[in-house]
Amino acid sequence: MAEKQTPSPAHDNSLHDFQPGSGPGAGKPSHQDDAGSGGELHQNVAHDGDHADGRAHLTDNHGHRIADNQNSLKAGPRGPTLLEDFVLREKIFHFDHERIPERIVHARGTGAHGVFECTHAIPELTKAQLFQEIGTSCPVFARFTTVAGGAGSVDTPRDVRGFAVKLYTDAGNWDLVGNNIPVFFIQDAIKFPDLVHSVKMEADRGYPQAASAHDTFWDFIGLMPESMHMVMWQMSDRTLPRSLRMMQGFGVHSFRLVDADGGSRFVKFHWKPVLGVQSTTWDEAVKIAGADPDYHRRDLFESIDSGAFPAWDLGVQIFDEEWAVAQPYDVLDATKLIPEEVIPVMIVGRMTLNRNVDNFFAETEQVAFLPTNIIPGIDFSNDPLLQGRLFSYLDTQKSRLGTTNFHQIPINAPRCPFHNFQRDGMMQTLIPVGRANYEPNSLDAAGEDSGPRACPETGFTSFSGSDQHNDASQKLRIRAELFADHFSQARMFYRSQTANEQAHLASALVFELSKVTMLHVRQRVVAQLRNIDDDLARRVANGLAMDLPDRIPAAREGFEMATSDALSIQKSLPHVPMQGRKVGILFAEGSDLAQIDLLVKLVEEGGGTAFLVAPKIGDTQVKGGTLAADGQLAGSPSVLFDAVASVLMPDQAQKLAGTAAAVQWFMDAYAHCKTIAHCKGTQIILDRAGIVADEGVVPLAQFGAVGVKRHWSREPKVRDLA
Repeated sequence: MAEKQTPSPAHDNSLHDFQPGSGPGAGKPSHQDDAGSGGELHQNVAHDGDHADGRAHLTDNHGHRIADNQNSLKAGPRGPTLLEDFVLREKIFHFDHERIPERIVHARGTGAHGVFECTHAIPELTKAQLFQEIGTSCPVFARFTTVAGGAGSVDTPRDVRGFAVKLYTDAGNWDLVGNNIPVFFIQDAIKFPDLVHSVKMEADRGYPQAASAHDTFWDFIGLMPESMHMVMWQMSDRTLPRSLRMMQGFGVHSFRLVDADGGSRFVKFHWKPVLGVQSTTWDEAVKIAGADPDYHRRDLFESIDSGAFPAWDLGVQIFDEEWAVAQPYDVLDATKLIPEEVIPVMIVGRMTLNRNVDNFFAETEQVAFLPTNIIPGIDFSNDPLLQGRLFSYLDTQKSRLGTTNFHQIPINAPRCPFHNFQRDGMMQTLIPVGRANYEPNSLDAAGEDSGPRACPETGFTSFSGSDQHNDASQKLRIRAELFADHFSQARMFYRSQTANEQAHLASALVFELSKVTMLHVRQRVVAQLRNIDDDLARRVANGLAMDLPDRIPAAREGFEMATSDALSIQKSLPHVPMQGRKVGILFAEGSDLAQIDLLVKLVEEGGGTAFLVAPKIGDTQVKGGTLAADGQLAGSPSVLFDAVASVLMPDQAQKLAGTAAAVQWFMDAYAHCKTIAHCKGTQIILDRAGIVADEGVVPLAQFGAVGVKRHWSREPKVRDLA
């Protein structure tokens, strides 16, 4: 294992010594409250305090102590403000520039720190230092995002989710920048601006925000058959994650692993959540957006804060050139995946997120991911979408963060030494010494530091081979012929879903296309769907009250692929564990405290979280003492929980049966196919809500056996599906 390196200077915020509050252990300076002439409060350094200790004194950004932070400098008590007030000008100027340009995509996100550890060494496959020995570890920072919406949008729209991980290895930063879906909309990066423009708010009206259910997106999709596989994933439950902790991540592209002898194999990267994959329903996602726009952000923060650290296993699919050539699809096509039944995913490590950020802006907002950040032993393929990303991301980060020195921002700085001859530039925070800012040089002959040098033995070297089925002597604007099969894998994905999941997907297409005002666009998309599955196209057409259009001829006729259970959320997680889930428990005055305690114990022993809900927040008199609710009924709808339970006395149940919030609490849980565990007293509310007993509506005593799984057999009773 490589010798541990000291942190880079850029990661060590040297200002900690001078700025109280900017770093660990900063103390609170003593102050006294004084009143100003207008009655305003001045919190000043104590008059008899230690004025020699500069850390207690408020200053401007250049170290000048400030006498009054409450009033601007005026020409008389009621006169105009003076331009010479440098304190006012600096404070307002800085405030005006507190926000940097938000990301064009992936603007809405949240992140956390953690650690990655190798759990299965693969030195025979890669020379990457991280995978040479079991137990090798490094710090990580992960950022999860929506894609289409702005930074001020909500957490739960139907959208692809970004899944980006920065691994601070001893060999430099490795950024694995992917999504929660293993394929993408387009095959060539030159189409990315068009894709994003189409899905973003429409240019003439500035809406809809964070939504693909509008004309321009589906107009683009209908004319881009290569997008249809991704559309299947987008319209599935994958884009409605229950939690970021229950979401898969994928590197999307085919990368290369390079071994110590220079040999290469292709690799696809997978992040598999330890808690399993789980989603919400569309109706839940919409209601959660209203009840808690920060639902995913809050869930991740609170789980880490409570010590329930989320974790993902890193897996790899390994294959060689010979296998790749034998496939009826091209592995360099980002709209294609390799079924896990064909090449199983081998788990090689685990990422655990164990620390929330100290400052959202400094870390989550300023973190800059670059697909070009790879380490020796990992390399790129010729995937044309990946090749475009290698160009685009660096340009994006320079534009967004305002300087070529964005790598010196602590969250982006490597945790190993970095030395080169790059100098100066906007916001340079390091202070290089000496004259050596070029090489070759011979300054060492004069006793001066001549600077660092390249190392052929340990430095990064690109894989020297080229695709044996590629003629590099030609310069062409062209795509490989196998890229023309746009529908075989889309068909495989759709047919791999359960009947219930297929209904969700078809219903999502109906909803999205119902928002499209141009009839010819709706017809074209349904005509493309016929290339995937006639039954799917017919269900969507029926949902839109339109005749089934003729199939649009495919550019290349597809082939039948075996279905893959790994592509189905419900098949992959037939039993939903209590771990990581949240159960809402409704109580009121007179409820049995002992019964509530038993429920809480059951949930917590299973690794879940019990959330107490009552008509009023604060202490409530119950049988056996008093009990404080975690949330008030009207502000804690059942869409926020994985299952619900209730412990109510008949008189309180009778009272609650007359309130919309209580009736809706149970109606939503029933409509979303969740477990409802209830006492006898609750029956009056269930009757009012029209809820009938089934395998998931059970007495409290059966809650442990039934658990928090969804009861999908109920769904046809509560909603019309396409």
